[in-house]
Amino acid sequence: MTIGEVADLKAVSVDTIRRWEKEGRMLAEICTDSHPHIVQVMDLFEDNNRHCLVMQYIPGMSLWDLVRQQGKLSETAAVKYIHQIGLALVEVHRRKLLHLDVTPLNIMINSESGTGKAVLIDFGIAADMSPPSTLSMSFGNRAFAPYELIRKGVRHPTVDVYCLAASLYYAVTGEIPTNSLARKWEEEELISPQQLFPTLSQPCCDAIMRGMALEAKERSQSIQEWIDLLIPQQTPVTAQAEVELKSDVGIDYSNLEKLLKAQNWLEADEETRRVMLKVTNREEKGWFDIGSINNFPCTDLHTIDQLWVKHSNGNFGFSVQKRIWLECGGKVDYKAEQALGDALGWRKNGKWLDYKDITYGKWLDYNDITLTLNAPLGHLPVWVWAEWGLSVYVVGSRGFLGVFFYRIQTCKM
Repeated sequence: MTIGEVADLKAVSVDTIRRWEKEGRMLAEICTDSHPHIVQVMDLFEDNNRHCLVMQYIPGMSLWDLVRQQGKLSETAAVKYIHQIGLALVEVHRRKLLHLDVTPLNIMINSESGTGKAVLIDFGIAADMSPPSTLSMSFGNRAFAPYELIRKGVRHPTVDVYCLAASLYYAVTGEIPTNSLARKWEEEELISPQQLFPTLSQPCCDAIMRGMALEAKERSQSIQEWIDLLIPQQTPVTAQAEVELKSDVGIDYSNLEKLLKAQNWLEADEETRRVMLKVTNREEKGWFDIGSINNFPCTDLHTIDQLWVKHSNGNFGFSVQKRIWLECGGKVDYKAEQALGDALGWRKNGKWLDYKDITYGKWLDYNDITLTLNAPLGHLPVWVWAEWGLSVYVVGSRGFLGVFFYRIQTCKM
């Protein structure tokens, strides 16, 4: 730890010394190889008969507080966070350890990483995979824990599977799932998350229900198995066939393809805007009207979209943005437009960002002057409604984003 470095310091009473020392040792072992989604331990020391554990400071809030403040998350955001915590648990389990308390309270969303990076904290009740010394042990937050952990202290990877799936349930519905004890002994039903959030995808719903199966033998038996259910393995976009550079109006997309292959995201974004104005024959005007959007050739939209999707490995593109727009309400109104701008990183603190702040923001790697793929999902290409002069671009405009993505939907992208 260096001077000026921010950290989180826990001062520990004598009654809990053993627990915190255990947490420190376990974290130190895991942190031997720093993991981006596991809180890092910096020091464990005694000062004036007080035992202190120094851990990485994570600016932001817990997943619990985030949902309490903002309401249920979009499926895209929720799956992103839970997937990151799943990757952390894969590493924890690889070291023959379990967390046993993977709840929204112990998932921190780092506010310094754009749309957020999830970090797993609080290993205070974590344990190895050996059988418990007593059957009377009671662990975990009851709203998110399986009954065998609450009643018997059972230690098995399926416990963390249940807790993680329950955390995802909370994230996408904004509701606390039915208590596992009530499900076991009072025969209460677990309400399907699709009943609470009808637009939830089937793979996400199936993963939640499988992960929260009442009996451990009916759940995914490992975190990795559950992740594969949540995010079905597909042929990588980059491994798919070359994109045919089709155009209904004779546009040459070879330069856009060249820029995207080289991952020159900023130049590719500007080239995208240039060819789109050319497609609509509005180069001199420098802006789009409703008619030009509604009549934009589907063939050309497909070509532009597939080039972005392929060369960003599914991170960028109109079809990616459209999926997020649907999760934001999918309406041609300003409320959905604002929610989309927030999700794509085009707005901050309730205001639309200038184009230069979007494309030259924190996701820019100044070593090679290209945007990194750490930018929010769907961040590019930026929808610029109008450009004035040489460098003044208008991002978003009341209703125009909705009209554009309605056109994307009409083109079946």
